[in-house]
Amino acid sequence: MKFSKNVVLSAVIILSIALFNGHVFAQTSSVKSAARMMQENTQQPPALIDPNIERREINESDIDTEDLEIGIFGGFISIEDFESSEVVGVSLAYHINENLFLEARYAKATAGQTSFEKLSGGAPFLTEEERDYTYYNLSLGYNINGETFFTDNLVFNSDVYFTFGAGSTEFGGDERFTISAGAGYRLLFTDFWALKVDVRDHVFTSDIIGIEKDVHNFAITLSTTFFF
Repeated sequence: MKFSKNVVLSAVIILSIALFNGHVFAQTSSVKSAARMMQENTQQPPALIDPNIERREINESDIDTEDLEIGIFGGFISIEDFESSEVVGVSLAYHINENLFLEARYAKATAGQTSFEKLSGGAPFLTEEERDYTYYNLSLGYNINGETFFTDNLVFNSDVYFTFGAGSTEFGGDERFTISAGAGYRLLFTDFWALKVDVRDHVFTSDIIGIEKDVHNFAITLSTTFFF
């Protein structure tokens, strides 16, 4: 009986020790799991936007530092009452700043026949010499600077410009005071070479066909210009 009590007491002690160790192990595992979860939560999420942006190189042509621009141009001019004719000329511009410029132009064309001359077959209004159409003018221009993209990596400076000026037109054996106004587009391929296309209206008073009136003569030209 005494032996049995000792055996029971030993078993109780062993069971108590086992239960205590199991409880301590369970608490230790819970603490480790909680610490692991906190560590995972504190990790930063992956960045959605990469701050290291690769910069692209752009080939951009600027206007040269010189202020003078000389050019030659050609195109067509619609001489009111006298058909459309080819026109050629030269220009010289002085750029006051990046927006304002002064431009002088000189051009020549030859007028065609009127509708009356074609239909009637009668005497012409003008002689061959009087059909020479020559004009010169001085204009004030204003640039709106911009850029033209051909590809993602190829871009050129460009301008949209407006002009207003005055001068003289020799036509029909007489010189006539002329007002001119127009607009154009300039594309700079290099720092000294550009191409321009513009439309201008040349207005003067004429009585060549027997009626005095203001005539509008629209010219569309393409120019190549150089800075120096």
